[in-house]
Amino acid sequence: MIWNGIGRAVWVLVGFVLAGVMSLLVVVTLGLERFTQEMSRQGRADGMLDLLWLIATNAPALLKLSAAMTIVPALLAAVIGEIARIRSALYYILAGGLALAAVPFLIAFSQSGTATAPPAVVWQVLATAGFAGGFVYWLIAGRSA
Repeated sequence: MIWNGIGRAVWVLVGFVLAGVMSLLVVVTLGLERFTQEMSRQGRADGMLDLLWLIATNAPALLKLSAAMTIVPALLAAVIGEIARIRSALYYILAGGLALAAVPFLIAFSQSGTATAPPAVVWQVLATAGFAGGFVYWLIAGRSA
């Protein structure tokens, strides 16, 4: 009985970490693609240098803030799914998308006290990454909740 609980906790942890890795990969690849499209549309060749400079100068603060803000909604979705013993792939996919789509609101609210809507491109990239992460979590741990 106790070994089953420990084994389940390990699978949940592994599933959560791999779902986070998948979400990060989708954010980076799809985000860079959308960024490159936008820079090309605007006719700016120096846009990538601007992005790299922004990341280099703000990386520590961005990582701390985004890590704290992204893990809470995703963890909440996983905990609700595990406690309620939800085995539906649709739940985990939608919950992952909503969890990452909530991140811009949480970051804006924590910085200014008001929730401002980000551009549509940000929503698309984060929701797609959340959908992918939710699917990976369901494949590893959610199917046997």
